[in-house]
Amino acid sequence: MIHGKIIRPDRGEARPIKRARSLAAMATRPPHVVVVPYPGSGNINPALQLAKVLHHHGAYVTFVNTEHNHRRVQATEGAGAVRGRDGFRFEAIPDGLSDADRGKQDYGRGLAVSTSTRCAAPLRDLILRLNTTPGVPPVTCVLPTMLMSFALGVARELGIPTMSFWTGSAAALMTHMRLRELQEKGYLPLKDESFLTNGYLETTVIDWIPGMPPMRLVDFSSFLRTTDPDDFGLRFNESEANNCAKADALILNTFDGLEADVLAALRAEFPRVYTVGPLGSLLRQLGHEPGSATATESATGLSLWKQDAECLAWLDTQEHGSVVYVNFGSHTVLTPEQLAEFAWGLAASGHQILWCIRDNLVRGAAAARAALPPDFAAETAGRCHLTPWCPQEQVLRHPAVGCFLTHSGWNSTCESVAAGVPMVCWPGFSDQYTNCKYVCDVWGVGVRLDAEVRREQVAAHVREVMGSEEMRAIAARWKEAAAVATGAGGLSFESMLSMVRALSSESNSSDVHKELKDQEFHLD
Repeated sequence: MIHGKIIRPDRGEARPIKRARSLAAMATRPPHVVVVPYPGSGNINPALQLAKVLHHHGAYVTFVNTEHNHRRVQATEGAGAVRGRDGFRFEAIPDGLSDADRGKQDYGRGLAVSTSTRCAAPLRDLILRLNTTPGVPPVTCVLPTMLMSFALGVARELGIPTMSFWTGSAAALMTHMRLRELQEKGYLPLKDESFLTNGYLETTVIDWIPGMPPMRLVDFSSFLRTTDPDDFGLRFNESEANNCAKADALILNTFDGLEADVLAALRAEFPRVYTVGPLGSLLRQLGHEPGSATATESATGLSLWKQDAECLAWLDTQEHGSVVYVNFGSHTVLTPEQLAEFAWGLAASGHQILWCIRDNLVRGAAAARAALPPDFAAETAGRCHLTPWCPQEQVLRHPAVGCFLTHSGWNSTCESVAAGVPMVCWPGFSDQYTNCKYVCDVWGVGVRLDAEVRREQVAAHVREVMGSEEMRAIAARWKEAAAVATGAGGLSFESMLSMVRALSSESNSSDVHKELKDQEFHLD
């Protein structure tokens, strides 16, 4: 149980299970999976990892970017990144936005509205075209990520089975599903804006959500922090979470040992749940090591930013566990004042620093690095490496990294757990608050910064995590648990094989939908 105490990872989570037959043994015609990620890095990257897992096991994969992101990837990584290869193709559909729309302050909302209302027809046309393309097997599964549930409607219209990929944690899915119930019980919307600051969010505890520990409202999605009962973010995320679970099967980038209770609660409602995470660890187990020839052939990333490999060479010169890695993800925006507080807090911690500073990290600054305090470079001379973007999984797995200062996005959280790196958390959006709650209070591998950034607290928390032998030991055990889960015979590995079997066993039959509908995921 997770209530009232920190979970200690169990080293014995995997047990031998009969492995799935290969696709070659099960069918002469491979399943054709159309993967449709929401057009943001947090969904594109894990969706590509999942697509590579499916392709590794013989599925034909069509990966669907938006035209805008397709061009961005070509600009940052070259045309070869989306050229595809035998059995793995890249396609693109319009997202419905103009260049002027992308410059608006509410771009995020505009993108969500546009994809959900304007992308169905282009996706339908693409699937119909694929089904008449010589040498391409017919589409047998449509697999959208969270926030793209319109694709499920397209698939139903065409009579094609579906799987949904929720790219957040199981806990975040459960809390998003309960947003409507929270409103029905009167917890939200907030009565007025004073409830944002009067302690209501911090003192109101919700203890009735299946499989979850008592949660303060402040630990829920940021979308509930509204006084508007019809707030778009609240309604959209609640409906998308519940729509996601209407697919024939649900896929999660987590592992059973990490979220055992909430996964059990989800499976009580939705028996076809596949836990295949951490996906980065699973790919490593399958031989897709970052930087290897296999990984290159598999197009390991579709980065929307140019990545800096020099940071890895810099890490090679640092002592074991001596570096604080700082990255606030692809969407977080800081004020100049917050940037300064983080900078001076990191400087005062006394540790080596690898800081990923996107060009658009600071509000109102054309180049975020230029917004750093003038004396910061001199203060941290010889112990700080700044980078605009980096290969994060490789960074986190580098032995020099001892701590991760993070925004608590799920991909970053999952990668840090898999790498055995404890965290200093500063959540600010959506499910990041829930992830932070689990990191700090359930898994015991992190501490949380206050919303108001203060250099003294930044320095103190970094020193605390870097100096905690207990936290490092717990993080190491979680790393081992993740490796066991994704290794041969582990629960994530077997769940992946079960997912592949569901996709493939009826790929030559006219009744593919029935196979997916009837198959339940059992581990005994």
